[in-house]
Amino acid sequence: MKPRNSQKKTPVTLLALGIGLALQAGAASAQDAGSATDLDTVTVTGYRASVEKAMDIKRGEAGVVDAIVAEDIGKFPDLNLAESLQRIPGVVIARDAGEGRSISVRGLGPEFTRVRINGMEALATVGSGDQTGGSNRGRGFDFNVFASDLFSQLIVRKTASADVEEGSLGATVDLNTARPFDYDGFTFAASGQASYNDMAQKADPRVAALISNTFADGTFGALLSVAYSERQVLEEGSNTGRWANGTSNGGFNAASPYTEALSADTYHPRFPRYVQMEHQQKRLGVTGSLQWKPSDATDISLDALYSKIDAVRDENYIEAISFSRSGTGKPQTIVRDGEVRNNALVYGVFDNVDIRSENRHDEWSTDYKQLSLNAKHRFSDDFTLSGKIGTSRSSHENPVQTTIIMDKFDVDGFSYDYRGDMNRPVLNYGIDPTDPNGWTLAEIRLRPQYVDNDFDTGQIDFNWNISPGFRLKGGVLAKDYTFKTVELRRAAEGTVPTFADGTTIVPGDLTQDASLKGFSGSPSNWVVPDLDAIANLFNIYGNDGIFAVAPRLNNTRSVKEQDRGAYLMGEFSTELGSIPLSGNFGVRYVRTKQESTGSAMINGVPTDTTVSRTYDDTLPSFNLVAEITPDFLIRLGAAKVMTRPGLGSLTPGVTVAVAGGARTVSGGNPDLDPIRATNVDLGFEWYFNEGAMVGLGLFYKDIESFIQTAKEIRPYSTSGLPASLLDGTGATVNDDFTFSIPLNTPGGELNGLEANYIQPFTFLPGKWSNLGLQLNYTWVDSKIQYLNSSGAAVMKNDLTGLSRSSWNATLFYEGDKFAGRVSATNRDDYLTQAPGSEAGFNVDGVHGVSGTTVIDASLRYKISDQVELSLEAINLTNEGYDEWVQSPTTGQLPLYYTETGRQYLLGFRYKF
Repeated sequence: MKPRNSQKKTPVTLLALGIGLALQAGAASAQDAGSATDLDTVTVTGYRASVEKAMDIKRGEAGVVDAIVAEDIGKFPDLNLAESLQRIPGVVIARDAGEGRSISVRGLGPEFTRVRINGMEALATVGSGDQTGGSNRGRGFDFNVFASDLFSQLIVRKTASADVEEGSLGATVDLNTARPFDYDGFTFAASGQASYNDMAQKADPRVAALISNTFADGTFGALLSVAYSERQVLEEGSNTGRWANGTSNGGFNAASPYTEALSADTYHPRFPRYVQMEHQQKRLGVTGSLQWKPSDATDISLDALYSKIDAVRDENYIEAISFSRSGTGKPQTIVRDGEVRNNALVYGVFDNVDIRSENRHDEWSTDYKQLSLNAKHRFSDDFTLSGKIGTSRSSHENPVQTTIIMDKFDVDGFSYDYRGDMNRPVLNYGIDPTDPNGWTLAEIRLRPQYVDNDFDTGQIDFNWNISPGFRLKGGVLAKDYTFKTVELRRAAEGTVPTFADGTTIVPGDLTQDASLKGFSGSPSNWVVPDLDAIANLFNIYGNDGIFAVAPRLNNTRSVKEQDRGAYLMGEFSTELGSIPLSGNFGVRYVRTKQESTGSAMINGVPTDTTVSRTYDDTLPSFNLVAEITPDFLIRLGAAKVMTRPGLGSLTPGVTVAVAGGARTVSGGNPDLDPIRATNVDLGFEWYFNEGAMVGLGLFYKDIESFIQTAKEIRPYSTSGLPASLLDGTGATVNDDFTFSIPLNTPGGELNGLEANYIQPFTFLPGKWSNLGLQLNYTWVDSKIQYLNSSGAAVMKNDLTGLSRSSWNATLFYEGDKFAGRVSATNRDDYLTQAPGSEAGFNVDGVHGVSGTTVIDASLRYKISDQVELSLEAINLTNEGYDEWVQSPTTGQLPLYYTETGRQYLLGFRYKF
């Protein structure tokens, strides 16, 4: 399907153009001179060298730090930044459409991790389907905005120090792009790959290039890198929409013969259905860097980064919508037969069921732009002053989010059967689902939305070497952050036009076939509305008449933050007897001025409201390294840390949303306090051989305060909100809604350990010595007191997003010509919500995701020093995404399951 939205062409900045011209001239002069630089003496090559370089970074830091370094010029170990980071102990990832999107560190989710790009805080967000959160309106960083080829180094800082700005309980992640002084003279590298997904059965291109040069006796340098890729993915599976009890939404028809289904202690799927999503993505990234070093004492750099991801997603569904709505839905539904296992109606036969067919089409894009200027001058051998000024903007646009829905009413003989494979139910719709006749046009949803995140940063630091064993550092930071989002909707989504015959019956030629291609379903084929044909027939994108869209007040909001901070830190090196000691101690003070704007209910009338507040934090920190022997280190760190509240939680007022059978009311709380904690780390590292190490890290976090979003299900009529907020949604005041409210709650303790082992097999004979092994294991434990919407304690359980155990294993081989590796990455089950939403799950029930083990492989062959061929495979076992709900009375029940297939890449690289 061709995109309906005309996307703007990528601008070519003056900086990139100037760099390109300079590099072209430099390349010509380098060729004329006939002298190419020997890159092997100045660049990291091969996976083993990447691991060793990362180990050097880790060893040289005062705090607990892990790194990922480029294998070669413009070549990262993984295609995706998040998938590279998951190789680090304590880091696990969440995927979207089969691709790494966000990370959690030591059991703390994306909202607790702060990301800096070239030393400046950044936030990039994307869109997704409703089940995986829709458009990201939070503080969590979406790593799939960027191609990994653009970066030369990733650093994960797990302990705090005063010179690193606040905002993280989990880790601060530094993403660094290359600069021209990273290489000697003229440097060029290019790569190309063909990617194939076995589920989508589609091939796509992926290309990247980097060119760099230095001039004027090495005092000036310019670098330009570009990466472009396309990706087509088919995602298929099943969805239950949660499990509700027999009395929800008005209950089943009292005349039902199978009376066990009517009980409040019996639970059924809200809308059992298959899932089909087709993803098409295009990703472009450009980095540019100019460096000037007029003397040994002065270094100035200008760095630019541009990234754009364009995506088109098509979704097809067919479901029984009656189970999740009141009025003309569930109360009319008769349960003829069924089977209950562990209080779950896993099989049922029903009459008077409304069948719904949906076709959804999304077009979204994210543009990320960053420009930063850095300067450093050494005034004397003992005193250096440095400064940074920069700006970044992430602009997410979802101008087309369209769903067209058609229904068949009061169908007899609908059945579902979860008694076999619960992720592959057998569905019988009581009709021929491929029959295009007799469907009624029910809804046309137009929901364009936009999310912007802007940072403006200025920073000045000094570095004063007071004595041979003591250095004083300090600085000030001013950072302005703005978040803004808006959603548009039609006034009445259930108001639909009539066709040529004067009815809303959809003509058969305005439907199209949908069929599962890689996932076995029963049935696997059905009809959906022909979205393009209906859109063109009624000009639904004309923004006039019944198709005019306007801002939806309860999802149009903004947050502004002005952060002003200062720090002072001492770095020391001394000896305790014969044991060298080094480290740092310091304090950071930050003042946050927050302004939240949204639509609040005042006397029953939606009113634009702005709430302002100011809070401050004093954050001491300490890091110590004891060099027991030259190769055995003990690390100790302690710090007070904080994370600011989630952006969605700060909105004054409420957000009312209806999407199919999902009905939610989300409240905000602009007076939420930050999440604060005290962290303690103890680590042991033994570098027992060249390129080898074994390490053990123990960590403890006393989370003093926490923010929970309590959820419960109840009729909209109990909320006190005006019925007018439901206008155009198709929902009624008698429907059950999920109400969610953020609360400051008591925190809890989190503790764990990380074990790390790296061993090149250099002690083996012959080519066996080219082998190496990389292993790590993480265990995390935490219990948080969870509350219900009234603030009452209901359960103690794991933090959401926390996998108790995770591990990584990589076996690699690095020869003169041939190289390869096989990697396995595992994370345990984790919770996504506690307590659950539905009655019966909202006290001692939870939502969670099953653990995964993902296996990847890579083979490389060097034809020459300049040319290399590669073959890569990702997710060789076709690991799926399996989300579930669980309670003591029902056990584990399926919620959402999808598969995205395996991906293979054949490619080449050239460097000069």
